[in-house]
Amino acid sequence: MAQDLARASGRPLSGVDRAAVLMLALGEEHGAPIWQMLDDDEIRALSGAMASLGPVEMSTVENLLMQFVSSLSSAGGLMGTFDTTERLLARLLPKERVGAIMEEIRGPAGRTMWEKLSNVQEAVLANYLKNEYPQTVAVVLSKIRSEQAARVLAILPEDFALDVVRRMLAMEAVQKDILERVEQTLRSELMSNLSQTSRRDAHEQMAEIFNAFDRQTESRFLSKLEDASKDSADRIKQLMFTFDDLAKLDSAGVQTLLRDAPRDKLAVALKGASQTMRDFLMGNMSGRAAKMLSDDMEAMGPVRLKEVDEAQAALVSLTKDLAARGEIRISKSKGEDELVY
Repeated sequence: MAQDLARASGRPLSGVDRAAVLMLALGEEHGAPIWQMLDDDEIRALSGAMASLGPVEMSTVENLLMQFVSSLSSAGGLMGTFDTTERLLARLLPKERVGAIMEEIRGPAGRTMWEKLSNVQEAVLANYLKNEYPQTVAVVLSKIRSEQAARVLAILPEDFALDVVRRMLAMEAVQKDILERVEQTLRSELMSNLSQTSRRDAHEQMAEIFNAFDRQTESRFLSKLEDASKDSADRIKQLMFTFDDLAKLDSAGVQTLLRDAPRDKLAVALKGASQTMRDFLMGNMSGRAAKMLSDDMEAMGPVRLKEVDEAQAALVSLTKDLAARGEIRISKSKGEDELVY
């Protein structure tokens, strides 16, 4: 009761109270990874604060979440370090898992080795590759974006670069074991060295968090963040890839996405989409397939907005997975550089 009165009087919440509010707001699904990283003492302290928290006004919850967002979006907002994180993980996970996780958060952003490589500066990559066998370089350049491969070739010594080009032209399908060896070498040599000096941009991380929001939460947070830091809000919006960005796919990319997309998810996603998006996606289907999808949408009746958001997020996730496998190319707008995830 004393805490409730203190809250009603406007007295700031303590640090552990703020953490308790944040964990309650994240819920079971999104909070589970954080709980797994806490030690017993931290869990007891946080659980005790949650149990005695009492009612908290929505405005207080939103303010705390905004503070969290702003902290991640501004340099120096958090005091955690790679060393403290690694020590914490070492108490909870096997050594090899800790190493893999730390490589992920230290190295350039990306879900696969080739995505990571696409975020390495061309000069750095060229400086590393110039000491490798031309055939190895040919394999690497065949796996990254064409624009980046071109810039790397332009930096490499001319005779060496021409040898690489000839090998790329003559190259057939690369055997899986060879590709795995190349990836392992890149991971153990190039990426491990880069991880000593590089960190993931907080705005990239926040863009992924915003992508996971439902549309109402996303709109509310972006609006408030624009008031607090317009530059951060603009940068996050530039980095986000949303359902509406699917309209920027080329014809081949749309066909691939529609081929792999579950029909039920597609119907729900389009149920809450704009007419422009409906016309775009259905325009890339056969007349029969578009008619069947339209009938499915009409037959399902009203659909909750949450279900629409989840279906659209599933299609965005599928698009990113297809791009990661090199099956499609995605970009924020026509004529801009490809975005790699």
